[in-house]
Amino acid sequence: MITIRIPNNHIQERSYIIQVLFGEFLGLKHKINTKEEENYEVILENGYKLIIRDAFFSLFSEDGLEYLTPKNIPTNVIFVKNQFTPEENIPVLYGSEELSVSSEQIICGIDLFASSFFMLTRWEEYVNKERDMHNRFPARASVAYKFGFLDRPIVNEYVEMLWNMLKHLGIEQERKQRKFQYILTHDVDHIEYWKSPWLLIKRVGAEMIKRKSIEGATESFKDFINVKIGKSRDPYDTFDLLMDISESIGVKSHFYFMSGGLTSYDNRYNIDSIRAKEIIRKIEERDHIIGFHPSFNTYNNKEQWQMEKKKLEEVLGYQVKEGRQHFLRFEVPFTWRIWEENGMEFDSTLGYADREGFRCGTCYDFPVFDFLQRRKLQLREYPLIVMEGSFTTYQSIEPIVMENRINMLISKVKRYNGNFVYLWHNSSFKVGKWRDFDSVYSKTLVNNTTV
Repeated sequence: MITIRIPNNHIQERSYIIQVLFGEFLGLKHKINTKEEENYEVILENGYKLIIRDAFFSLFSEDGLEYLTPKNIPTNVIFVKNQFTPEENIPVLYGSEELSVSSEQIICGIDLFASSFFMLTRWEEYVNKERDMHNRFPARASVAYKFGFLDRPIVNEYVEMLWNMLKHLGIEQERKQRKFQYILTHDVDHIEYWKSPWLLIKRVGAEMIKRKSIEGATESFKDFINVKIGKSRDPYDTFDLLMDISESIGVKSHFYFMSGGLTSYDNRYNIDSIRAKEIIRKIEERDHIIGFHPSFNTYNNKEQWQMEKKKLEEVLGYQVKEGRQHFLRFEVPFTWRIWEENGMEFDSTLGYADREGFRCGTCYDFPVFDFLQRRKLQLREYPLIVMEGSFTTYQSIEPIVMENRINMLISKVKRYNGNFVYLWHNSSFKVGKWRDFDSVYSKTLVNNTTV
């Protein structure tokens, strides 16, 4: 068993990140001891030693929350290359490029632990109060975006560097074997496009008055009639299509349903309606997964969150264990607490609305840490990597550019045998701007799947 000796302060924080990197990610047997020295010592079964300089927690005299201030967010990220880095270079959030290597000892100046703790716990978002119009922490405010590594799973890179150093020192244990997987999720914000004749009037008017398109108005009218007489599917009825795509590559779809809300961003359908229940039963019959999509204001409203979960479960007849917050609204660590206190097993909210990439710096799922209560939760985070709307709503990206970027991110997740968590709404096909993007979802999956 590996012995890891840690400085005798911020023990909860240090123990958490060591357990995640060594236990969760690498699957190595280890024990943690405290000591008076200021650096981390990793002692292998053969007695050889890896010393990692503590460049963060030892700077604070108080054993508590003193570090949670804006001045402690990295302001000068350097990129370092050495014999153990898995990529061309590695971003250093805390520490230095110091590296001393012998056959029996390595001294590493990169504080892999503090850097990983920063990314996984998202304490950056608690101390940096910048928010967008929906009170969300935006990608542009993050260290990862500012220093150009949002498209890199840097915590996975730290883990690989750590493993390479342990191998150099002759580690006897085998690491955990991982396998790349798609986690395909669909937030069900709408279930019908043609809900009423009034919507048809609105669409036809928009085509004729705003876009001066008689052809567009005619197409809208034809589509409405065909849907109502059962000749064609409603444009938002893509549930079979999504399940077909998932089944073609051997995975299940995760459909996250809404069941309430208090704002204009919510209540696009009634979870008690005959149509909603028909869709749910179809998904269940095909053995795909139902989850929870709490409404716009629930991210910091425990009572509303609980009420909506109860309503969804009354319709389903069983408990839901996974899901994602509507509009990706999230307040760390308070939203995690709501999920934890209500018995949820995993959340997948943590991707940025305005940019694709690795908000948590990893493509692995992990147990979350409440840095205010200083404790690890049972809840696991499956970080969201791609949401289709990030490209169209926030960046105005062309379909081919979108496809290429998604392919690039899939390849990076494959490199680390991680989870590619993908969000494509059932309503993002066939109508409006989505006509030009209809094939992107299936192409990025099928072209990156080996049968």
